[in-house]
Amino acid sequence: QVHLVESGGGLVQPGESLTLSCTASGFPFIHYGMSWFRQAPGKQLELVATIRADGTTSYNTKLVRGRFTIGRDNTKNLVTLQLNSLQPADTAMYLCAQASDLQQRGQGTQVTVSA
Repeated sequence: QVHLVESGGGLVQPGESLTLSCTASGFPFIHYGMSWFRQAPGKQLELVATIRADGTTSYNTKLVRGRFTIGRDNTKNLVTLQLNSLQPADTAMYLCAQASDLQQRGQGTQVTVSA
């Protein structure tokens, strides 16, 4: 059974940073691409970034604007998202998911950016 657990969210001020983590279990993580999504209240789910099984990455450049970095540690079944220069518009629930199957996703971790 696929199990994804996000952590690392919180309340920060504009300009600050956070590192989100997602721990995976129940599937051969090393062979799977992983993605981070986010959903703000009243808005649709947005793809933030993807890291493929081979380690290559892609970003929603309009959203990220060079501020976020996705990474993975296959020894720990871990995917991370480094968030820098956070702004109030980045306030959202951040979720990780298998890149090929959005139905396989975690419950999310809340990021709130406010002065």
